[in-house]
Amino acid sequence: MSRYLGAVCRLCRREREKLFLKGEKCSSNCALDKKKGKNGPGQHGILKGKVSDYSKHLREKQKARRVYGLTEEQFSHYYKVAEKMEGSTGENLLQILEMRLDNVVFRLGLASSKKMARQTVSHGNILVNKKRVNVPRYQVKIGDVITLPEKYGTSDGIKKLVAKTAMSVATPTWLSFDKDKIVGTVISKPVAGEVVYPINSQLIVEYYSK
Repeated sequence: MSRYLGAVCRLCRREREKLFLKGEKCSSNCALDKKKGKNGPGQHGILKGKVSDYSKHLREKQKARRVYGLTEEQFSHYYKVAEKMEGSTGENLLQILEMRLDNVVFRLGLASSKKMARQTVSHGNILVNKKRVNVPRYQVKIGDVITLPEKYGTSDGIKKLVAKTAMSVATPTWLSFDKDKIVGTVISKPVAGEVVYPINSQLIVEYYSK
């Protein structure tokens, strides 16, 4: 399945806001902090005039897709699943995205970026209920316990990473994390409005409703 392999800074410039796709590196020397970076990428980066409603809907969908590192096909699939669930489609969508294993690994501070979290899972370095899971899209459930294999969980590198990310990434209320034992637990479903990046899910619903 194809993935974007270009410069991720271009994606942030296109959305005109920091998506922190490179983790803590985005806090320093970011293109958006420079005058040139405030324009979109490419020769048509400088846009003038009124922004249409369709453009607003599209950009919000694209922003969410890029934040979670998904292809168009994957994102569309998740929307269809959320649409069939009871309750608000927009909130259901964000809940599904938040409960992906790679996102949970990032939210627990076991990776400095979503890309690193996805690689960590893909390489088989994450255990769910003591069983190795190497599928980033795996949906965690309430009560699931996320840990690292013993040889990684006791390494100084992991401990330093956890200590560093704990200072910049707050553990959401629907997760609990023991920083000493490096054990995370899913204690509830994601709370509305507690997404790392502000995403207006209603605009995404309106985009797919057209």
